[in-house]
Amino acid sequence: MGKLVPDIRGTLRNHMIELPKVISEASGVRIFGKRLKSFVFTTDVAVIRNTNADAVIAVYPFTPQPVITQALVLAADIPVFCGVGGGITTGLRVVNLALDAEFKGAMGVVVNNPTPNEVIKEMRATIDIPIVITVVSEFEDIEARIEAGATILNVSGARRTPEIVRKIREKHPTFPIIATGGPTEETIKATIEAGANGITYTPPTTSDILGDIMVNYRDKYEHHMPISE
Repeated sequence: MGKLVPDIRGTLRNHMIELPKVISEASGVRIFGKRLKSFVFTTDVAVIRNTNADAVIAVYPFTPQPVITQALVLAADIPVFCGVGGGITTGLRVVNLALDAEFKGAMGVVVNNPTPNEVIKEMRATIDIPIVITVVSEFEDIEARIEAGATILNVSGARRTPEIVRKIREKHPTFPIIATGGPTEETIKATIEAGANGITYTPPTTSDILGDIMVNYRDKYEHHMPISE
């Protein structure tokens, strides 16, 4: 029989985004003494403050800005892994953004798939926090990424994610891997069984959540509307 885990909730904070429980089956990645299994993929500070995820993957499709990093780290009550570019934004700027993210308190930095290994090497020589490299195919030169200084592989292969994770795990049995888990508990479980140590989860947007709440509000009034003839 497993140990009972007391569950304490507040009245006002009872409504929050809870990640699928199956993620707890992952081994997790221990970083600076903290064991992280679930990573919520968002830059929404309201979501960050109202989720039970272990950490945040804060990557966005714009040029990274230090003021955004500062806002995310300041608002979060869990570790933040900040995107620092690597695609459109590259070269020395990526290295400087990574160093700035470390100074601002980020637990790690995330770089996009096109990031050259030379940039990763320069980052590794400059910062002390983990470097998370995004991987989209098992045909990439994973060995070169690791040699350049990657700390964690972040596999993002849509439906093929479990297969990509499995192929990488066969060659690198102990290297840290986090991966997108997909939309259901079954897809998340498949990704974990393929060898992912942690799962990145995309939560519903605040507009979607608010939309559901507004539907409930409107339903209450519709029950009192007169029936038109």
